Amino acid sequence: MLSILETMNRYATNEWSKLKTVIVGTATGARIPQIDISVRTVNYADKSDDELQHILTGLYPQTVIDEANEDLETFANFLKGEGVKVLRPKQTKPVEYYDYCPRDIVFVHGELALATPNPIRARFNNYENIEHCFDTLVKPLGKPTDEHYNIGCVGDPDTLALKESKPLFDAANVIRANDKLMYLVSNSGNKAGAQMLGNLLPDVSIHLLENVYSYMHIDSTVAFLREGLMLCNPTRVKSRDMLPEGFRDWDIIWCPEPTDIGYYGDYCNASEWINMNLFSVSEDLVVLEKHQENLARELNKKGIETALLPTRHQRTLGGGFHCVTLDLEREC
Repeated sequence: MLSILETMNRYATNEWSKLKTVIVGTATGARIPQIDISVRTVNYADKSDDELQHILTGLYPQTVIDEANEDLETFANFLKGEGVKVLRPKQTKPVEYYDYCPRDIVFVHGELALATPNPIRARFNNYENIEHCFDTLVKPLGKPTDEHYNIGCVGDPDTLALKESKPLFDAANVIRANDKLMYLVSNSGNKAGAQMLGNLLPDVSIHLLENVYSYMHIDSTVAFLREGLMLCNPTRVKSRDMLPEGFRDWDIIWCPEPTDIGYYGDYCNASEWINMNLFSVSEDLVVLEKHQENLARELNKKGIETALLPTRHQRTLGGGFHCVTLDLEREC
């Protein structure tokens, strides 16, 4: 039987070539899991014990889910209008966290589709609801145990959540530039995870971004726009010298102060810098949260058009347009 991606030659190897096939997430069933040591250290290391008591767990409010799904549908329809094949999760397995951010759970490059060994236990099998999108999927073995976490990270951004005894990382710790990857070492990705990727992709060089940002994914810190051009968060990447050596000669757009769109109630799961979280349809077109006009002007100066679309709950749910997608196929 031919898979849904029967015409694909290989998976996307960069973040910017013309998009052909993408997974767009869903907010249906989204919840905050009970706070075990994995959630405590990876998601909430910046919270005091007192603050932690006020974290709301369980299902998100239905208003959040409904409005987020409306915005995802608007986004999916826009992509279809650009000639893109859009796939969606099939929620055949119980949702322990959410299917909102497929970017976090599967990494693709060339012939590799890897369900990453996610450090949050409630997400370890999260790939199952998008597994239908792949011919074959390399799956993680063995959930992490308490001994794989460093509780000393709580309140200390210089101490990371994950020990190095087991590869653990979210796919959203990685961005692709063909034969080079940038990998953020943070609370959601350890160096052992980078080594695992290097073993799986021997012809690709892995470049570590370290001592920049602990909480937690790379795509609100650095975005690749095309070969030799990136967008950087100036509050984290304070100079090009902080970048891995293989990327220091790239041109940089320094992201202007984002327009904060706020969050729902007490559900704050991302900083205002999630508003630089964009998704490339091609080298010349990106999708950006609709209020980020200052950033849109900076991108326009480099010949990049912007589609300004709503994502009302990207701070609430912790995911912008890059997060809620997984680009499977781009033109080579």
